Amino acid sequence: MTDGVLIIDFGSQFTQLIARRVRENGVYCEIIPYDKSEAALEQFAPRGVILSGGPASVLMADTPQAPNAVFESKLPVLGVCYGEQTMVAQLGGEVEKSDHREFGRAFIDVTDDCELFRGLWASGDREQVWMSHGDRVIELPNGFRSVAVSDGTKFAAIADDERRYYGVQFHPEVVHTPQGGALLKNFTHRIAGCTGAWNMAAFRDAAIARARDQVGGGHVICGLSGGVDSSVVAVLLHEAIGDQLTCIFVDTGLLRAGEAEEVEEVFRGHYNIPLVVRNASDEFLGQLKGVSDPEQKRKIIGRTFIEIFEEEAGKIGGAEFLAQGTLYPDVIESVSPAGGPSSTIKSHHNVGGLPERMNMDLVEPLRELFKDEVRELGRELGIPESLVGRHPFPGPGLAIRVPGEVIPEKLELLRKADSIYLEEIRLAGLYDAIWQAFAVLLPVRTVGVMGDERTYDYVCALRAVTSTDGMTADFYPFDMEFIGNVASRIVNEVKGINRVVYDVTSKPPGTIEWE
Repeated sequence: MTDGVLIIDFGSQFTQLIARRVRENGVYCEIIPYDKSEAALEQFAPRGVILSGGPASVLMADTPQAPNAVFESKLPVLGVCYGEQTMVAQLGGEVEKSDHREFGRAFIDVTDDCELFRGLWASGDREQVWMSHGDRVIELPNGFRSVAVSDGTKFAAIADDERRYYGVQFHPEVVHTPQGGALLKNFTHRIAGCTGAWNMAAFRDAAIARARDQVGGGHVICGLSGGVDSSVVAVLLHEAIGDQLTCIFVDTGLLRAGEAEEVEEVFRGHYNIPLVVRNASDEFLGQLKGVSDPEQKRKIIGRTFIEIFEEEAGKIGGAEFLAQGTLYPDVIESVSPAGGPSSTIKSHHNVGGLPERMNMDLVEPLRELFKDEVRELGRELGIPESLVGRHPFPGPGLAIRVPGEVIPEKLELLRKADSIYLEEIRLAGLYDAIWQAFAVLLPVRTVGVMGDERTYDYVCALRAVTSTDGMTADFYPFDMEFIGNVASRIVNEVKGINRVVYDVTSKPPGTIEWE
């Protein structure tokens, strides 16, 4: 039996967060779509099963269900939101459309003790949780009892301690349920009996061994961007197979100041990894000439990158494997029952798929990890913190931070402003407290007066957000003295910018990534 749990995915936007919280507690887990979960249950042999939330209703025809094998296995089961409802319906209970829907922050009253709550909540406690449901349980299957209620349902949490079945109508995986991580730990450790011994050092050794075994005596090409994912892939594979690895770095001309030079210094100089560098800034800027639409920019950059990467890979010859920094969220999204299968493999620049004609097998040593785990693995591998701790940077680079046509003049202004902004953040000791910070050159010009001259120059917007999971984010609350200092430096040092604004937009759950 695997010392881990299986998460059956019904399409919730929060399913990945369940896995993150479980792994944070030292327990290995995997997410599998509900329609593929029966085979995975036998193959993975978990100690317990978590049924995720989802957008469907158990009252609909052909509603998603957990396989009967889950309940026949005698394993512990935790149903979350929709997971609770389908468990109830499948075991003989009843669910109805609620006239009191609950979305967002709510409170539950604990009415009874159970193993899921042991050492955490007791009867009579009132706890904050995060709700997101329109249906509600109205009758429990035999063996269950209610252990918590809310304004919208008398079955906010249910328990069958004998069979070790539990259900919660709220989402314990989100930060808005303050005790949610501890609740999940109760299920994985106390109820399912997991040891919590999974760690990144063990993963590193296993990943190196798997890569050696897969590659054998073959040759691997790795697309290197200088970002966290591709850097960790490159160093891990170099430890595994040495000079059987060749990295290709395509300088798109859309990178931040000094990034291309840093890639060469670290990977060719420090690690002595065979590295091919292609300066393709003229090609990219030529393809982007006259293009303003952001999605068209992405497609052009993706296509151009693939063409240049394929050209450089062809010069190497004899390579049998292509290494990619595919992460676990990419894997989950490609097979999600909500989103459907995806035939596009992301490149290291996250902008397109490599053509089948390259005829290479994929090496994806990070496909079981989340972003924060990749950073942890990078530290285990001894990669410099300047790379491991780097803020996320989009594959299309500065092109999507220059609304409108991308021209060298705008890129140079943005690089200078962005560099000043990040320098001040580091000097203030705030870089690691911020998930992502960057400058954007807005497609407007304003009239200003500098000294005795009137100016007509660009406006620069600054963004900085905090996040614990990458799915939700809030603006970083800089004090105005800091913003004033940064604005003053940019206006004085970057000729061509005469206004600086700070963006205080937040990112609610379910929206696109910040870029």
